[in-house]
Amino acid sequence: MKSLILGTAALALTAGMGLAETVRLGTEGAYAPWNFVNDAGEIDGFERELGDELCKRAELTCEWVKNDWDSIIPNLVSGNYDTIIAGMSITDERDEVIDFTQPYTPPDPSAYVAQSADVDLENGVIAAQATTIQAAFVAEQGWTLVEFATPEETVAAVRNGEADAVLADKSFLDTVVGDGLVMLEKSESLGGGVGMGFRESDAELRGKFDAAIQSMKDDGSLNELIAKWEVSSQW
Repeated sequence: MKSLILGTAALALTAGMGLAETVRLGTEGAYAPWNFVNDAGEIDGFERELGDELCKRAELTCEWVKNDWDSIIPNLVSGNYDTIIAGMSITDERDEVIDFTQPYTPPDPSAYVAQSADVDLENGVIAAQATTIQAAFVAEQGWTLVEFATPEETVAAVRNGEADAVLADKSFLDTVVGDGLVMLEKSESLGGGVGMGFRESDAELRGKFDAAIQSMKDDGSLNELIAKWEVSSQW
């Protein structure tokens, strides 16, 4: 699951949203199988199905909003939508700005994809999506990092030789291996599970979704959804 490294966020709205209003779910729509835009131009994937079910259980009317990854937290804080459901890992750094539900998936391993299984990661060029914990991890190792705005661009960089490998969530890279790309045996354990993000002023709304997530864990339906979309290990 992807993790945003926070930049400077806008100030939160002074009042929380009214629960009687339509709840706007913010997602990237570019990270299959977690979330993506289908051929009909609609948000699809694991988190679309999960979000719709959570809204049903919480007895809320919801609508989906697509937002670029690099501004997804600032635009939540500034009120463009009411929650983030976008493969976002729960981190201490992020928790200083927004609040989270309990995780709805365990951490998804981060994996490497390259054109050759014997690529030298330490001396090569590693691509990662900007403002993710994968990008932060590569930088922390002292390796050469090249960042891109979208996950598709990181993969394209490996295909065209601009990068030697890409580091990203394994569930995403599973969708791109083949056609000259191989997944390395090496993987990294990053992040602390994926949860929904909320403005700190929206504790009541967060509580409704938290209870809905727990109900799906309790009846096994969340594990069924995780298995269907193959986004992570099960609970």
